[in-house]
Amino acid sequence: MDEAKLKACVEAAAKECGCSVADVILDEDNNIEVIISHEGSVVGLQDCEFVHKAVLKAFDRDIEDYSLTVSSQGISAEEADKLLKEETIE
Repeated sequence: MDEAKLKACVEAAAKECGCSVADVILDEDNNIEVIISHEGSVVGLQDCEFVHKAVLKAFDRDIEDYSLTVSSQGISAEEADKLLKEETIE
């Protein structure tokens, strides 16, 4: 996976939803962890979802074979999953 293209995609998507990128981690197994933040506000689940969908659109999972986690600074992936499940139930 082209790390520069990935970072550019994440930066553009985060900016579009009013967020900034705190970190992008890409390991040798193509596990991607993106952490976003929002100055003066809370990152919403919809912000994480927006960035996630932008990466999915830009990189075909069948070709690139990657896993992707997008979370906000200060919240773990497990906490984000729990919030997502709660929102889906409501």
